[in-house]
Amino acid sequence: MDRRINHNALSVVGYTTPWAVTCGEPVDLHLSCAKPPQSIRIRRLDTPTREILDWPLEPLEPVGHRTFRQGSYLRIPPSELAKTGGVTGVGFELFLTINEGARMLVDSGDLALALCGSRLSLVCGGASTDTGIDLPQRIWLDASLTLSAGSARIEIRSLDSLAPFEATAEIECGPSRLGEHDVLLGSDAKFALPCLNAKISGLRIETPQGTVRWRFPTILPDGPITSQEGPSTLHVEAVNLPTFCVTSPRWDGSTFDPRVAPAHYDAVHIHDDDMAALDWPSSCRVRVPLDAQSGIYAFEVDCGERAEQIVFFLSADRPIAPLVFVVPTATYLAYADEYLPPHLYPWLCEDRGHRLAVDNDFKSLYDFHRDLSGVSICSYRKPKATLREDYRYPLGDCPHNLPVDLHFLRFCRSHGIAIDVITDHDLHSRGPAALTPYRAVVTGSHPEYMSVEMEGAYRAFAAGGGSIAYLGGNGFAGTVAFRDDLMELRRSPLEAGRTWDGPVGEQAFAITNEPGGHLRSRGRGEFSLTGVGIALMGFERGRPFSRTEASRDEACAWLFDGVEDETFGRDGIVLGAAAGYEVDAVDRRLGTSDEVKVVARATGFPDSFFHDPSRWYTGGETEMAGRRCAEMTIRNLASGGLIFSASSVAWLGALPAGAEMNDVGRITLNLLDRISKASQEDPKTGSSATRKQ
Repeated sequence: MDRRINHNALSVVGYTTPWAVTCGEPVDLHLSCAKPPQSIRIRRLDTPTREILDWPLEPLEPVGHRTFRQGSYLRIPPSELAKTGGVTGVGFELFLTINEGARMLVDSGDLALALCGSRLSLVCGGASTDTGIDLPQRIWLDASLTLSAGSARIEIRSLDSLAPFEATAEIECGPSRLGEHDVLLGSDAKFALPCLNAKISGLRIETPQGTVRWRFPTILPDGPITSQEGPSTLHVEAVNLPTFCVTSPRWDGSTFDPRVAPAHYDAVHIHDDDMAALDWPSSCRVRVPLDAQSGIYAFEVDCGERAEQIVFFLSADRPIAPLVFVVPTATYLAYADEYLPPHLYPWLCEDRGHRLAVDNDFKSLYDFHRDLSGVSICSYRKPKATLREDYRYPLGDCPHNLPVDLHFLRFCRSHGIAIDVITDHDLHSRGPAALTPYRAVVTGSHPEYMSVEMEGAYRAFAAGGGSIAYLGGNGFAGTVAFRDDLMELRRSPLEAGRTWDGPVGEQAFAITNEPGGHLRSRGRGEFSLTGVGIALMGFERGRPFSRTEASRDEACAWLFDGVEDETFGRDGIVLGAAAGYEVDAVDRRLGTSDEVKVVARATGFPDSFFHDPSRWYTGGETEMAGRRCAEMTIRNLASGGLIFSASSVAWLGALPAGAEMNDVGRITLNLLDRISKASQEDPKTGSSATRKQ
């Protein structure tokens, strides 16, 4: 279905290509605006002054009010069908989900199978004829449409022995033909109706020479899909990013691995709200100067009402500082344009980015499709209207993700901490080599999602003597897969709460066919690396931390130099304290090493903070009540480095602003000072590094 951007919430939306660059590379800005912008300029966001830069912009295409196509479908172009010498029928296996109103099963221009609710009609020459067939939902059907002697024959039968169904209809349709126009499955030819919500498998085309058959691949295709059987080799296109690697009628539960039994996963799930990478024209381009500093930047577009930011990242292409901050773009993309239906999740504040998502039916990887399957794949080439420095999360009326990480980087700049910036995608593509020039790697407030390659880079870095400052909460948890501009997230049934749970049989990635879900399910991730994992989640006011006896040990006491109060973090920009939103704690059963020392603990969380459902408490309710806490930890590694876990998404939000100082700031400075003075040589000069005074 073709739609025009609804700009009621934001007059400017857009994206950049690429999303992250290095010095000397170009960045293109792709915009949709309700009216022509008055100015476009580059602003650096991660410094206290947020300076405007005089990088020259090259105008390209005029800025316009853009459209986008929503909904995925399958397409066989007439150039392919012409190879057959004539098409006499089309068939496929069909698993209908939720479809309200009019939809199209098959549309070939002159002839179509239409669905209204559950009722099937044949459309011929613009006239609709009721077939008398009501299609059942959520069982696999075999459907076929065959033409002969001026009539169309429709046959439907169930493939589920426990849900028998069979129906036929023969309708006069005159001299209609298949193959002179696109044959679309799941969309109408004019793209005026919502697309179909369904799984499709077993696609076939009947020709005078025989049947041409497809088996959909388990790996997400990067082009047309070639037929496997038949007298002609034909191609079908999967349009607008439907979901591959989903169970078909052949799946019998004997394996969850599509690599073992690809025939069990040879279906594709089309949705009426799917959206692939957008192809809006480039409005302007900037080439990053060779001497630019790594960091977080934005095109700032002013249309008169307010200036909006389209963010991009400048990764260090060579080490300058002893520390490196890894921007959690995987988490940013997973949350981008989260729908948060207000009737399900009462908003405590308005945010124009979320309102734009509601107005345009954008979806994040936290959302459900309209047929209640989970949104599992997206492109960064789309508006990310919630990725702004002034973003406020409606569930907590506070900053979240990017603005909290900017708060930390500005703190570093204000206090002379030399720190380079790269993205987690750099770790994915470059592996440990992206980290080895540095003494320590520092995370953002919520590095929740990462590929196996990213997690492996952290693990190898720590094993080689580097230190990790994990300054967030609920990190190193969910597995994602990447290909070009795409990121895929398959959720585990263990991930209860406000997110969707994927079927047990559909946790493998379409990008790689490797298992999705939790990293810990693959012997990796939070507990075995950082020592902690999510314990509680809630949106009421957070809590402060208090020191433990272990914090006075010689190996840990340095962290609290200059901190006089036993309890710290009583305020902050995220839920008003240092421990809040999502907080972590140790769990020896889940993999916490005996070397991990708990140096501070936060307790007394409101009853609305709920436990992570994957934890098991052998002591029952009593033990569970005693584990309503966040636990800050240190692990000194045999390799010479250390791993620090702040164990709270809210920790960085409790840092002071500007030149001010508080106990959270002192602890953070003590940590950064310590790990920047490791025994390794300075990556640039070969001398010992110290924090600038």
